[in-house]
Amino acid sequence: MKTVANAFFIAVLLPLLLFARTAVALTAIVGGTVVDLEGGVPLKDAVILVEGERITAVGSKDAVAIPEDASTVDATGQWIIPGLMNMHVHPGLILPGKMANELSDETDAALALRMAAAARGMLSAGVTTIRIPGDDRHADLALDRSIRKGESIGPRIFSAGESVIITGGHGSSPGVLYADGPDELVKAARQQISLGASWVKILISGGIATDGGDIAEALMTPEEINAVVDAAHRYGARVAAHSGSSAATTVAVDAGVDSIEHGYTLDKKVLQKMKSAGTWLVPTIVVSQPATAPFFERIGSPQWYLDRRDSVGQQHWEALRTAIAVGVNIGLGTDQLPQEPNDGTTATVREAEYYVEAGMTPLESLRSATIQTAKMLGEEDSLGSIAEGKYADLLFVDADPAQDISALRRIHFVMKGGAIYRDDHGLAP
Repeated sequence: MKTVANAFFIAVLLPLLLFARTAVALTAIVGGTVVDLEGGVPLKDAVILVEGERITAVGSKDAVAIPEDASTVDATGQWIIPGLMNMHVHPGLILPGKMANELSDETDAALALRMAAAARGMLSAGVTTIRIPGDDRHADLALDRSIRKGESIGPRIFSAGESVIITGGHGSSPGVLYADGPDELVKAARQQISLGASWVKILISGGIATDGGDIAEALMTPEEINAVVDAAHRYGARVAAHSGSSAATTVAVDAGVDSIEHGYTLDKKVLQKMKSAGTWLVPTIVVSQPATAPFFERIGSPQWYLDRRDSVGQQHWEALRTAIAVGVNIGLGTDQLPQEPNDGTTATVREAEYYVEAGMTPLESLRSATIQTAKMLGEEDSLGSIAEGKYADLLFVDADPAQDISALRRIHFVMKGGAIYRDDHGLAP
């Protein structure tokens, strides 16, 4: 852990840190159109005042006075939305095949630097907040602390530390013993929380990336699931459950799990249960659909992995369509780096486009990556929309994504916490 922290300290010295313009005392963003996430009329010719990290005023130019000492960003002709939020990101992701072989001897320091580089790319792609549902060697927690202290550049992070894995389950290695039974799993969950995790990740069914165990099979027992959820909630942590199984998901929802990840083969009955319980679904639909085929070819995925991916693609799509029709709470997540190239755009944007193709309106899809995800995190008072008192996490695009979600393909300005990290058109002084 100390090695990981030292590596992040080294990352402070990287010249890329200079790309961020330090937040000035007061910034006025003028002339743009603020998208109304509640479906109302967009606010044209708006003024957004930013002091330090937060928004202090939002309104029309006639309603908000611009202080003489404010630095001005001219957003004329731009549509302004909150920073995007991605709820399923593994910055240290290693997938089977060529990628795993190349990184088989990765040191703690190398992992830390690889994750720091990934975090900078996320912010440039317009993703200002992520949730990490499990990563390796607690480098995610070190990265979070480094970003919060201003040592590294990246999105806001809510993390689960290391995933809580059962022997022979998804994410396990052959012959290795993990946590088994309620007592061992509770201890493993408490360990992650004690290290700073705000979420606990459990893997209750099979998955694509582990060779063995049916993806739709319930692998964690009801007693184990209930024990972890109870323990986590006692500490104020939330629980994310990897699941492709309707049976396992039914148990998890009854236990009070906060989010279901993937949901590859979920049927209408369990989705209706999720709707009634207010359980969130993070679909990660992009990983099982055609848009990601070139990615898996590029990283040299083995045939067994491709076969498992292809085996659930259609079921995954139908589960998403049903979830949308039923009205399940959906938070956008990709299970890829948010900035990963997919189908001419990023994984985050392509995920949002898939939601529209599956039945959401563009506005609903945009909400799934902003205010809805903020609610999922319990951070709607600080994140997810453009309002007084919230963090100044803002993006500019050239059209209204609430009408055409593909406008997100043309993000050209990124502000996080009042600091500008991308300004393709030179709109800021």
